[in-house]
Amino acid sequence: MKCPFCTCEEDKVVDSRASREGKAIRRRRECLSCGQRFTTYEYVETIPLTIVKADGRREPYHRQKILSGLHMACKKRPISTETIDDMVDQIENQIQGMAEGEISSKHIGELAMKALYPVDEVAYIRFASVYRKFQEIKEFLSEISVMQKSVP
Repeated sequence: MKCPFCTCEEDKVVDSRASREGKAIRRRRECLSCGQRFTTYEYVETIPLTIVKADGRREPYHRQKILSGLHMACKKRPISTETIDDMVDQIENQIQGMAEGEISSKHIGELAMKALYPVDEVAYIRFASVYRKFQEIKEFLSEISVMQKSVP
């Protein structure tokens, strides 16, 4: 494991524990060269998923893509990194539960919006505007109108 601070490959594990409902192992490490501490996560390797894009292209699934999309939507919002990680875990659990080798990017986008909606409405609208490719203000207003109708 390379240190993110000095890129030295020598470190020691300071603490290790189960994380994310037992689906990962969180390891706290200390670099033997610079002394900085950092955290790593280990996951069980699962069946490789293929994402089918809107234009028919296929590419391997990468957790980081969903994570970065949610981080962008939640930028400057009062949402913790842990909450975003939990949303990605929730999406991945739903994807893995389908037991299919392929899944459409559209379906993943819908799962992401479903996870975002109860957490933060502004982040939801941001994500929806990019995911659904809003071009005009009336598309934003339409989505907000649908959201307002669902509020009791």
